[in-house]
Amino acid sequence: MLHSYRFSNFFSFKDPTEVSFRLSRHAPADNLSFESEIGDRDRLTKLLAVLGPNGSGKTNLIKPVAFVHWFLGSSFQFDPKRNIPIEPHFSSPNEPSSFEFEAEYDGLLWRYTLEATKERVLKEALYKKTSRQFSYVFIREWQPDEKSYSIKQNEFGFLPAEAQKVRENASLIATAAQYQVPVAAAFANASVCSNVVATGRNRLSIDHFRAAANFFADEPSHATLMSTLLHEWDLGLERIEISKVKTTDKDGVEKEINLPLGFHHVNGKSIPLTLHQESSGTQAAFVLLSYLLPTLATGGLASIDEMESDLHPHMLAPILKLFIDPKTNPRNAQLLFTCHSVDILNQLHKAQVVLVEKDRHCNSEAWRLDSVKGLRADDNLYAKYMAGAYRAIPRL
Repeated sequence: MLHSYRFSNFFSFKDPTEVSFRLSRHAPADNLSFESEIGDRDRLTKLLAVLGPNGSGKTNLIKPVAFVHWFLGSSFQFDPKRNIPIEPHFSSPNEPSSFEFEAEYDGLLWRYTLEATKERVLKEALYKKTSRQFSYVFIREWQPDEKSYSIKQNEFGFLPAEAQKVRENASLIATAAQYQVPVAAAFANASVCSNVVATGRNRLSIDHFRAAANFFADEPSHATLMSTLLHEWDLGLERIEISKVKTTDKDGVEKEINLPLGFHHVNGKSIPLTLHQESSGTQAAFVLLSYLLPTLATGGLASIDEMESDLHPHMLAPILKLFIDPKTNPRNAQLLFTCHSVDILNQLHKAQVVLVEKDRHCNSEAWRLDSVKGLRADDNLYAKYMAGAYRAIPRL
């Protein structure tokens, strides 16, 4: 479970910025949140919505999740000659970008920190909290004079000789995971999904439909739930089935693919249509569920940009309900998402909304709604936001 993350000098965010899932003791103890199993047993939110005008930096606020997940899990396979895919704020191009994540795993609170430029990792470290303080598991730090890394380990379990071979553009965790170091493997394989890449939201494409179809073909229980949900959300759609069909590629090679079909009940008959013949909303929901359902099953984190894209605004409520309802979210999975639907303010508490705005220096800033002074628990968040009381609205 993610407790918080902080970052600086990354895309449009120059100054240190924090996104926290921790709630105060005053937050309602309802199904929108859950109690941590460690330490002081803080309450953590299941949902965190990000609102703000176009161009404010909403997508950039959730990019650190996708980047760090990629860096911990896949940077070992990265091209040794390529730069690390981070983009500092344009006013500080030569300064490093920094990241800090705190997450709960195996009954402990862990902190991962990274400081890097495009060219190399400057400092990478993993800490775990024992009793009341953090102690290091490893610290890897670039020594410019020696042009090498100093590496300290404390029960991390990675062979020192192999640790020294880790590339400048790769994570020590991602590399150690290849050697089956248990802690490294756990973080490298963390259950995180996102539709965000370095360039922004990963727009729907034929590849996404194919990936979703392949996923549901391999996971019958998820496919059944997906079909049930789409039937409930889309009037006229009876069910979705994944059918195997033979096709021939451009080289004349015959192969079998998974083809999603939507069945409609018409005049006493069940008539199939390919997913490409369905509405864009049904297509978007099909792909979205391929992200969300495995996250719900594992208790992971989903980071979704423009949640309501191609969906009717009323679709947000049943999607959020998947995370709110303990029956569909037994492992307390978390959802971090951006959206433009202001109606979300009527569905969440003030501590579950982050506002984003960009100043005249093109520097984005973000703040959680419960940090606004004078905001009362019984305030109409929707009305006051629309009136501009909390800022982060379009200037038209």
